[in-house]
Amino acid sequence: MEKKDLYITLFKSTFFLSMFTFGGGYVIVPLMEKKFVDELGWINEDEMLDLIALGQSAPGPIAVNTSILVGYRMAGVPGAMVTVLGTIIPPLFIMTALAYIYLAVRDNIIVNNVLLGMQAGVAAIIVNVVYNMGKRVVDQKKVIPVLVMIAALIAGIIYQVNILWLLLFSGIIGAMTTVWELKIRKNKGDDK
Repeated sequence: MEKKDLYITLFKSTFFLSMFTFGGGYVIVPLMEKKFVDELGWINEDEMLDLIALGQSAPGPIAVNTSILVGYRMAGVPGAMVTVLGTIIPPLFIMTALAYIYLAVRDNIIVNNVLLGMQAGVAAIIVNVVYNMGKRVVDQKKVIPVLVMIAALIAGIIYQVNILWLLLFSGIIGAMTTVWELKIRKNKGDDK
């Protein structure tokens, strides 16, 4: 694929996903996965999960962060710039227009009920994302990631531990596990 075609596909993909997705980053991310993993086949599922995790860990909106990472993965810095533009242009125009419209309809009961209905739909999509990500961790059949996931869930929900501490804890455990697995692979290679 030529660079120009790649940039056009990256821009169009992120633009249309961003244009027609309501509910924030946790809604657009599974659609990005469907587009770039399932439809285009540019990224495998594990790598996309890593990009999503990085996008979530970085400061800023997860949809923008993940689109930057996907763009960078596919076409370097220019690809990241193309995907970030594709991701931020639709909400910029939509929110600007809605800011003016909202003032006229903010007290309308129909508008309030439509927004309430959209919240229920967004909640269902977020539950689906959490289920799919958790399922992938369990499907790897590795004990440590499953224990970290359960510990983070309990700490976050029951003990109200700040998300920054959970991310730091999970990142340290993930780094230690990766180093440990690399040492084991290296030792197995030396034994042969």
